[in-house]
Amino acid sequence: MNLIFVLLDSANVTGEWMKLGAALTGVIAVFGAAYGIASIARSAIDNIARQPEAGNDLRSSMVVAAALIEGITFFALVIVLLTLFV
Repeated sequence: MNLIFVLLDSANVTGEWMKLGAALTGVIAVFGAAYGIASIARSAIDNIARQPEAGNDLRSSMVVAAALIEGITFFALVIVLLTLFV
């Protein structure tokens, strides 16, 4: 085994780096979801302003898309928490 792996294993640095990576992954997942939902809402509001009669259809499809993004983010955060605490 290489000397660097022995030093890293003895200092338990790899576990700390893994926790840092999991935390950064969670942050990226949450910010990505927030950006995705914000862009969906922005597009829906712009389209409702152009065609007010299509507001109900756009609103319902916006809610479905936002729920799908939230579900994916929830699964990403569950994986991050499993990585951190298990």
